[in-house]
Amino acid sequence: MELVIQNVKVADKNSPFHGKTVSLRIVGAQITEIAEGPLAPGNSRVFDATGLQVSPGWTDGATHFKDPGYEWLDDLASLSEAAAYGGFTKVLGFPNTQPVVQTKEAISYFTRFNTQSAVQLLNLAAVTRDCKGDDFTDMIDLKTGGATGFSDGKEAIQNSDIFLKTLQYLEPLDTVLVVKSEDRYLSMYGQMHEGLTSTLLGMKGIPAAGEELMIMRNLKLLEYSGVRSEKPILHFSTISTQGSVELIREAKKKGLPVSCDIAAHHLVFTEEDLMGFDTNLKVYPPFRSGEDIAALKAGLEDGTIDMIVSDHNSWDEEHKTLEFDAAEFGAIGLQTVFPVGLEALGLEQTLEKLVYKPAEIFRLKAGRIEKDQPADLTVFSDREEYDFTEGIIRSKGKNSPFTGRKLKGRAKAVVNNGIFKQLD
Repeated sequence: MELVIQNVKVADKNSPFHGKTVSLRIVGAQITEIAEGPLAPGNSRVFDATGLQVSPGWTDGATHFKDPGYEWLDDLASLSEAAAYGGFTKVLGFPNTQPVVQTKEAISYFTRFNTQSAVQLLNLAAVTRDCKGDDFTDMIDLKTGGATGFSDGKEAIQNSDIFLKTLQYLEPLDTVLVVKSEDRYLSMYGQMHEGLTSTLLGMKGIPAAGEELMIMRNLKLLEYSGVRSEKPILHFSTISTQGSVELIREAKKKGLPVSCDIAAHHLVFTEEDLMGFDTNLKVYPPFRSGEDIAALKAGLEDGTIDMIVSDHNSWDEEHKTLEFDAAEFGAIGLQTVFPVGLEALGLEQTLEKLVYKPAEIFRLKAGRIEKDQPADLTVFSDREEYDFTEGIIRSKGKNSPFTGRKLKGRAKAVVNNGIFKQLD
């Protein structure tokens, strides 16, 4: 591939060209030339990026892979297409596929796909066999085989001994354990956040305490384990409550090697939005209160919350167009993370949560816009406004809570792995 990106503003705090309008020449998978002004195209394809910005490629840290096993909900091609249109060049997926991602052969299914894709699908391999919480996978073998981190995905690790030993196993591997936080018994049969709205609607609630107690337990076990690292060893995925933010804030003050993220949609919707029984708003963890949203925003601003993620979970009409209590939890989100982050935090902090923090937490090579560096790039507009309609959605599932809303901020192209993908 030979490509010239003309007249684009650099948004990369690590680049000597940060804040400047430049032109980039990319040959193969590398940036070979940067000029403050137009470049002669020669035989290269030219992409005029006037009025646009470019940053290192974005990373999503929480996607529910459906392929293999549930390809009618999202296959690798549709998932990578949705990720590209969301501006992501790297996506980390939970292992709850069929079969579960718990062998090197399972990881190779994704690595073969990645050779021909601008979006790299990375694996959080299973901690326990079939994510059942009973017996360990071969984590050393999986790390050698390409696992980016470890998780039982949507299944919170209930067994304290399994959790503790996992931390001790992973410390010498220099990798991270990603956990959901749920006390299974407190949340059992719950349909939405436990509060006034669930009482008014007559639905079983999911208490904030179910999340917070598990975070409290896991932080205590991390402290007890004696595990030490300059980088996070334990990462809490999609926290949602004020109490969770406070617990993790205090853990960081103690110097514990922890990090966390939130799903972008938790910055927008509250429990009260469920009054209409829209199943696209049925997600896990559930939408909480206005006070919880305020705490999440404060946690993002002070650095307690490290990342914003999609928690992309594609479902078809057979799983979503049902009575509320029968519908599955989950919403698609890859194409809406950036505009939500932009509105809540502004551009600089959004890029911090999508570029630099994921690289640190997951031990990825951080991209840098500089000559002779790999061309792993997202070109975007932080000004374009548009209606988010079902026709825009690239995932097979259309279960987005944002359908019909006006959004601001949109990816226009991604470059990675020697592939340029211009977005409509």
